[in-house]
Amino acid sequence: MTATPTRNDEGLRKQALPSEAIHCHIGDMSLYEDRAEVLDRLKIAGLRPTRQRQALASLLFSSHDRHVTAEQLHGEAQNASIKVSLATIYNALHQFTDAGLLREVVVEPGRSYFDTNVDDHHHFYIEETGQLIDIPTDTVQLSCLPVPPLGMAVRRVDVIIRIRSFA
Repeated sequence: MTATPTRNDEGLRKQALPSEAIHCHIGDMSLYEDRAEVLDRLKIAGLRPTRQRQALASLLFSSHDRHVTAEQLHGEAQNASIKVSLATIYNALHQFTDAGLLREVVVEPGRSYFDTNVDDHHHFYIEETGQLIDIPTDTVQLSCLPVPPLGMAVRRVDVIIRIRSFA
């Protein structure tokens, strides 16, 4: 079936797609993931594939790896005519994180990003813009880690290098 471009009330382009697809168009970024892929991803993670989780998973995982705040995802959902509260977004992001689908990156108290790349890696954090940039793990060398307290083990090491422009 060929997708047919249409416009919704806000003037955003959308496409009529087969029922087995989830599609959202946000600005110039078209996000599309086969519905079966979204369902499989949620089921494998042990999450019930509710309509809202499916829509949010499609927004999160249909493009390249990225870092998103709850507020950014809420804005994307609104632009895609997905009716969901900010509280539901937070709940879904934390459920996706607990299930291993996302990785939470806390850059400062009260400011978290959710990373779709769950492989081990580190980040540059651009202070002026709030942007995170991935750093491959093998480019950061840690010569020594402290011994964790009795009964504890190191699970993961996250390095955030804070940067800013010279000007």
